[in-house]
Order: sequence, then C-alpha cells, then structure tokens
Amino acid sequence: MRWLELSVETDAEAVEAVSEILGRVASGTAVHPNALARDPNDELAAAADPDAGFVVTAHVPDGPDAGDQVASTERALWHLQAFGLRPVGELRVQVVDDADWTDRWKEHYAVQRIGRVTVVPSWIEHRPMPGEATIALDPGMAFGTGLHPTTRGCLELLQAHGPMPARVLDVGCGSGILSLAALRLGASHAVALDTDPNAVAATRANTERNDLGARVDVGEGTLPAEPCERFELILANLVAAVLVELAPRLADHLAPGGTLIASGIIETRATEVIDAMAGAGLAVTTRRDDGEWVSLALGHAG
Repeated sequence: MRWLELSVETDAEAVEAVSEILGRVASGTAVHPNALARDPNDELAAAADPDAGFVVTAHVPDGPDAGDQVASTERALWHLQAFGLRPVGELRVQVVDDADWTDRWKEHYAVQRIGRVTVVPSWIEHRPMPGEATIALDPGMAFGTGLHPTTRGCLELLQAHGPMPARVLDVGCGSGILSLAALRLGASHAVALDTDPNAVAATRANTERNDLGARVDVGEGTLPAEPCERFELILANLVAAVLVELAPRLADHLAPGGTLIASGIIETRATEVIDAMAGAGLAVTTRRDDGEWVSLALGHAG
C-alpha cells in the first residue's frame, strides 16, 4: 500500500497544535526530535534537544481523497502561522510504501535510559544492566518512544510514585510504553485504551514483544461515562484539550487515595488543565516542567 507522508518541522511550543492539525486527516501522528541531547555522564540517557526543534509526521493513504486532505492541512497550517504561534515550517509531502516508512522511522531512535527504565528499539541489540527495567519498543506509526518530554515526564513521575498498584489504567496508550513501564516496575496488570487503531495495534504488538501480552488488556476507545472499575494509578499522556474534556471521567475512574499522572501539556495551557482537574475534584501533588512541557501527578482533593 502507498502512503503520503505529511511532515512539518516546528518548535516545542507548536508541537501540540501541529499534531492536532495533522491528526484531522490521519489516524495518528508521531513526533520525533531533530537532535538528541546526551548526558555526558550516562551514554544511554538521551533526551530531545528542544533547541533543535521537532518534526511532526502523519500518514494518509494515497487514494482519491489524498489531494483534498493535503489541501485542508495546508490551509490549517497557514491559519496557524497567521496567529504567529512560533516558527512552523512548510508542509512536506512524500510518497512512501509500507516497507519504506518502517525503515525510515528507525533512524530517529536510540537506546535511552530514563531513571531505572531503559527503552530499547526492537531492532537494536542491548544487554541490560542489573536493576534495569528494560522495554523493547517498536513505535510503528504510534506516538510514545520516551524521547518526547511528555513521555519522559510520565516515566519519571511513574518511578517516583512508589510501589506499583496491582492494576493500572493507561488512557491514550500510544505505543504502550507507559503500560509496559508500569508492569516492569511492579504492577501486575494494565488496562490500555486509545482511540487510534494504529496505537492499539502498536500497543498489542509491543506487549507481545515484551512477553507481557497476558498482563495487558488493550481496547480501542475512550473512558466510559460511568466507571466499571476504579484504579489506584491512572496514566494519561494526552494533550491539554483532551485532558480538560476528560477531567471528570478521569476523576471518577481514580480510586480514593489514588494518583493520576497527566502529561502532554504545553506550559501555556497548564493552568487550564489544572483548573479543569480542580473542578473535577483533583489537586496537583507534583508538577514537573521540562522545557515548555508540563507533567502532573494529581490526587483527590481533601
């Protein structure tokens, strides 16, 4: 099958807005940095270099509707640029097939350590060190490799949480990286949800790749209006607008005394998210800032 690869180069502040625009025509978007900044004291501790910018990419089938999808994306990006939201590059369009895009993505990823968690691209050989919580990951067309500050923020807050509860809920699971990390850190079972079928497929594949398929229930969809189960730990690496919309449901699904880890929040919208969470009865217990991105740990107020 042939695809059109749509890509836009931008800085950290505009990543969320550009991702939303490309997501209107594609079933998912991915973000990768132009460059990695490495810790001179730890060769595996790699993080996105925010000064080098990011590339947001999406794929749409090269079919009869492709021309209209490209044109509507270009118009939306033009309007975004007109608002003066930091530098946003031109839309680049390239034809690729299934085999081509699989190989092209591999060049953007490297083994990386975030605290105790080491994320290993599935095509790279790695010998784990004692005490490492190692995750073999193939992101496919889904977002969530540990390179982006939002994913890193979740992983760091997850490790600061303390003993893992028996069951965790991962809303917007992407590649499944947070569910897998929770299991490697001691949780017994994870429930992973995503509205993007590509993310659901990637999460299922990655759970099998790590021999954890029997411990993860993966479903396509979002949180139900009424909870069937409440969780002591919820992971929600989404975007600000979705976190605001889902705040009441996230609160309803959180068990008394439980923790919600929320990320995907650009700093300029952090107050909006915090206010929405407060309106749902959740208060911030920990805030982590990484450049222009914010990750939060929250619990029931009072």
